Amino acid sequence: MQIANSSKMYRSMLDCARYVYRKEGLAAFYVSYPTTLSMTVPFTALQFLAYESISTHLNPTKKYDPLTHCLAGAVAGGFAAALTTPMDVIKTMLQTRGTATDAELRTVSGFTAGCRLLYKREGFRGFFKGVKPRVLTTMPSTAICWSAYEASKYVLFASVWTLCLGQC
Repeated sequence: MQIANSSKMYRSMLDCARYVYRKEGLAAFYVSYPTTLSMTVPFTALQFLAYESISTHLNPTKKYDPLTHCLAGAVAGGFAAALTTPMDVIKTMLQTRGTATDAELRTVSGFTAGCRLLYKREGFRGFFKGVKPRVLTTMPSTAICWSAYEASKYVLFASVWTLCLGQC
């Protein structure tokens, strides 16, 4: 329901799901699943690697510092988003193919076929369509996520430490 004019096509999410099921069958709901997984795993790995590297560089003592955690999280998320954009482009192609008017696009059946079609039509640059908005929308969410994680870790550790001191 995220594609342009979808509100004119479907009355609700359930209406959209019924339409997709009638037109393409149950498999249509899972056509991009392998691509989504193959994008999420590297995204997460790259994000963790970048976050640890950046936060260690900015804060070698590893003391709780909300600004460092926020900045490192944002940069790490942007880095991971940029590098995994090609898989996101193909995933989106697979997810929206059912409403395409282009016959060749409607027949794309998986990641490899999507890559071939995208390269044929747009070359290497096509794999990075939307990289700037993807990076810019990912950065705030990963900054918040890492900041919340570090704050929770700090509060939990401080609470456990206080409990241990009180009982020892």
